[in-house]
Amino acid sequence: MDDLNGGNTVDVWKGESWRQDRLVLNKEAMSLKVTDNFIPLLNEVGEDFVKRMETKVGISPQDKWTTDLTHELFRFALESVCNVLYGTRLGLLQDFIDPEAQKFIDAITLMFNSTAPMLYIPPEFLRWINSKFWKDHVNAWDVIFMHADKCIQNIYQDLCFNQKRAEEYRGILCSLLIQNKMPIEDIKASVTEMMAGGVDTTSITLQWALYELARAPHLQEQLRSEISAAKASSQGDVAKMMKSTPLLKAAIKETLRLHPVAVTLQRYTTQEIVLQNYRIPANILVQVGLYAMFRDSRFFSKPLQFNPERWIKAEDPRYFRGLSFGFGPRQCLGRRIAEMEMQLFLIHMLEKFKIEIKRGVEIGTTFGLILIPDKPIYLTLRPHHSHQ
Repeated sequence: MDDLNGGNTVDVWKGESWRQDRLVLNKEAMSLKVTDNFIPLLNEVGEDFVKRMETKVGISPQDKWTTDLTHELFRFALESVCNVLYGTRLGLLQDFIDPEAQKFIDAITLMFNSTAPMLYIPPEFLRWINSKFWKDHVNAWDVIFMHADKCIQNIYQDLCFNQKRAEEYRGILCSLLIQNKMPIEDIKASVTEMMAGGVDTTSITLQWALYELARAPHLQEQLRSEISAAKASSQGDVAKMMKSTPLLKAAIKETLRLHPVAVTLQRYTTQEIVLQNYRIPANILVQVGLYAMFRDSRFFSKPLQFNPERWIKAEDPRYFRGLSFGFGPRQCLGRRIAEMEMQLFLIHMLEKFKIEIKRGVEIGTTFGLILIPDKPIYLTLRPHHSHQ
């Protein structure tokens, strides 16, 4: 089966050209030998985000800060994914944002906003009538690809004048350019799509994670104990510390179960198949209802309860239940980046803050381009030391 998606990028190419490119990309984005290189790049952004939050809390009355973190998390996620992909910081966690970086953020926001109508109206029609949505969408992608061009030029220039830099890990784009195993346009398209797909998906998941943890103070304390023990035993080795936080990893999995980014997982059949006595012809769209399945008591006991322990105890190993990032050759290419980014973010946040929410606040889900909260989530950050 093949993915349903739009655009001329690695997620939609078919056949041998797609397979060859995907194998190269897998080695750079998914291989466990390489992904530890992401840790320092993601860790520094996580640390900077927490410093920014500490400043916000410090200037707030009563030594606490109540806010909707949507925009802050968007900036964090974009800064993180760009550091791993392009090897450069945009400076989005500073109070003053460089005008070029702001132009890039605005383009990404516009790209997301102009994509939503294309889920309901054929893009070909919007293009034919030259609608504002279409023009906005094209202009946004032009700015995004110009940023990729600029990063490629900077990397080439740097490598030409400084051979020592070639030995340092400088992000996925740089590695792909040095390897020279893919056409440059394919590299640019693939890296740009990974960036576009790794912003709101991660930021919204982190927002849901903070919401669920705010409603479970006891779980927060369990996670802090786990993080503290992992930090002590790892003696400064961040990669080792991350491997020693099973409950934290389970909390992220549980967040993605209750609040998946996508409603469904979609594929086209490449040949006729029979599923449970139903004959499905070739070239038919097949959808796995992730949101419904994740809340089905046949697969998860007490499905509406936020319970990370279910992933540690493995309720029933017969069921292949962790489908949040897809599966198989076409699973999400940014999976490792997202998992590490979220893990490091929560480690830093839980170390520094108690996360609170008003009692009785219930947040539902609505559908935008992805599944999002149906109203703002107001969280209170309080310094952890103030309760010790």
